[in-house]
Amino acid sequence: MWIDRQIEPLLLQRAATRPVVVLTGARQTGKTSLMRRLFPDHGFVTLDLPSEAEQAERDPGTFLARHPAPVVIDEVQYAPGLFRHLKAAVDRERDRYGAFLLTGSQPLGLMKSVSDSLAGRAAVIALEPLSFAEAKIAHPRLTADEFVVRGGFPELYENPEIEVEGFYRSYVATYLERDLRQFLQVANLRDFERFLRAAALRSAQLLNRTDLARDTGIAGSTAGAWLSALEASHQLMLLEPWFANRTKTLVKRPKLYVRDPGLAAFLCGVQTVESLRASPLAGALWETFVCAEIRRAQSNRRGGWDFHFWGDRTREADFLLHRAGTFHLADAKWTEHPTARDAGPLREIARVLPPEAVRSLSIFCRTPNPYPLDDAGDAHAVPLDTPAALADWM
Repeated sequence: MWIDRQIEPLLLQRAATRPVVVLTGARQTGKTSLMRRLFPDHGFVTLDLPSEAEQAERDPGTFLARHPAPVVIDEVQYAPGLFRHLKAAVDRERDRYGAFLLTGSQPLGLMKSVSDSLAGRAAVIALEPLSFAEAKIAHPRLTADEFVVRGGFPELYENPEIEVEGFYRSYVATYLERDLRQFLQVANLRDFERFLRAAALRSAQLLNRTDLARDTGIAGSTAGAWLSALEASHQLMLLEPWFANRTKTLVKRPKLYVRDPGLAAFLCGVQTVESLRASPLAGALWETFVCAEIRRAQSNRRGGWDFHFWGDRTREADFLLHRAGTFHLADAKWTEHPTARDAGPLREIARVLPPEAVRSLSIFCRTPNPYPLDDAGDAHAVPLDTPAALADWM
């Protein structure tokens, strides 16, 4: 079962205007399937095969002769020596667009090779897991609560019979064994898995590296390196605060989010909708989900907005988008029926910002239908089950 992806028009446009397109992202987000579906006339080779990876690394000239452009090269990070030869091939036919379409699941090494050898020649696109709207098109009865627990990895929707807990257990094991062991030389994978779970329990919270390292029993420098690796490999994201020089009381620490809500729920031990609804972590997991939806919409549409949060000593907005002096403010609430009072902190922040600069105040919640929160109509309760839900934020 194929699920159409909102990023498809962007990928096709980049392939029509650039000689190289690099599609990166976390494992199991559907990079290979998407490339093969959109570009059926391209050749295809995967460097997951050791024999192909070895030839691409040791004898790239022969490898490219065997796999001439236009070609999709899958898991290209396994042959970093290939990139210099790709550069030469591109420079011979600089106007041949879409010649080399590359995928990679390990950005830790991939992006260095791209920046060193293909700068100015390659368009880089990150493929996120499915959005709620994408998954709901394939499964119209899917609820937001179910999506928070199941997450956005396409395989879980292409084959609904897959057992979710088993999928994520295998996913974490594969990530630890294949990605982290190779690039970080983690000596004790059990320590790293404990660190990963501790980070997930802090999703949607201000990052405190010292507390995270102490609670996991590792050095602060190690915690910093592991956080950087998790961020680079699309498992975590750090959302930076918005602040201006004239506002001295705003917080300066970022907020930590697991990038996919299903992975966050699994790492937190929340495995069913019933356990989600009974969990004290429900609010944090819902905010993790909302953050992922905003980020995916931005990535898929190249929204062009700066993505932040607002926090000071007395007020907080979970999410803030800024572009050219204008703002959108939003909170995530684990409720089906937010009230005007829930939008109070957003209104207070709006009064701090320049007059007429705030375009919308939103409470992203579990309501089945959008509605204004008061007679003024300046704040709205917003569901997230359609692409139009985030239209004003793009």
